[in-house]
Amino acid sequence: MPENIFPDSDAVYRDVRGSVISAQRRVYSAVNVSMVLAYHEIGEKIFLAVGDRAEYGASLIAYLAKRLTEEFGDSFSERNLRLMRQFYILFQIRNALRSELSWTHYRLLMRVPSEKARLFYLHECAEAGWSTRQLERQISTLYYERLLASRDAEGVAEEIFRTEPKPEYEKIIKDPYVLEFLDLKGRSEWYEKDLEQALIDSLQDFLLELGRGFSFVARQKRITFDDRHFYIDLVFYNYILKCFVLVDLKLGDLTHQDLGQMQMYVNYYTRELMNEGDTSPIGIVLCADKSDAVVKYTLPEGESQVFASKYMLCLPKEEEFAKLLSEWVVREEEVRYERR
Repeated sequence: MPENIFPDSDAVYRDVRGSVISAQRRVYSAVNVSMVLAYHEIGEKIFLAVGDRAEYGASLIAYLAKRLTEEFGDSFSERNLRLMRQFYILFQIRNALRSELSWTHYRLLMRVPSEKARLFYLHECAEAGWSTRQLERQISTLYYERLLASRDAEGVAEEIFRTEPKPEYEKIIKDPYVLEFLDLKGRSEWYEKDLEQALIDSLQDFLLELGRGFSFVARQKRITFDDRHFYIDLVFYNYILKCFVLVDLKLGDLTHQDLGQMQMYVNYYTRELMNEGDTSPIGIVLCADKSDAVVKYTLPEGESQVFASKYMLCLPKEEEFAKLLSEWVVREEEVRYERR
């Protein structure tokens, strides 16, 4: 390494290095946008040439792939050309493409069969800056479907069409939360403090599971009154809702005492710790299992600040997903019936 004779050399180096990295990112972003637009244009040309005629489409794609791979390489194989055609079919409005997303992002999105879910993931991925690994994880754990199953199906579906939304509390609470990244399932014995430590160790993944707009504030936050100390397991702040989010972790079944304790925490934050411009805090009791009846008869009717959600330590099996979605369908039909 050359001798450092200038007193602020390290500071200048960091400044120059930042400029180089920024330039590299701009170049990568420009290349990425150009590639996505080119693939969209190619897909459009193939679609317009053959329409829905499968036989002609296969023949043309085979012909194009042979000539294009000879000249430009394997990026234009038959499989990739079919993907480009599908890309145009699913995302026909060129101006609606998001510059934040790469071709790999779009390939993952094309696997989502539901148009509403696909548009939701598109919007959330661009707004939250998900990596391709994060997007794949959200799709595989049915993030969209779990949001629908949690509270307000129509509200969540409509959320993607609003700019910088400020959703109601219920629209960001999922049930269940999938915490497969903690890798705790194989352990024979563990405690709430283990769950808490695992969540802290995997904080980035936990924030991803919580949803957009969350930032970490505190762990084991102590509140004191009447010379008594109470400890809130985890505290977050959601900058979209502009409110504190309090999380308590429970290994066993949900009890009315758990909900009452969380109600106390929410009341304390509301009266003592809210900042100017904040909306009222919300509390989530994250438990291994819960009884809807306990929630119903413990909390007052219309309660909108305290919630109970189940957590799962592994990705649900296919039949469990089917059960979750069938419960959502039943719940949605009940809501529609009540609105009539």
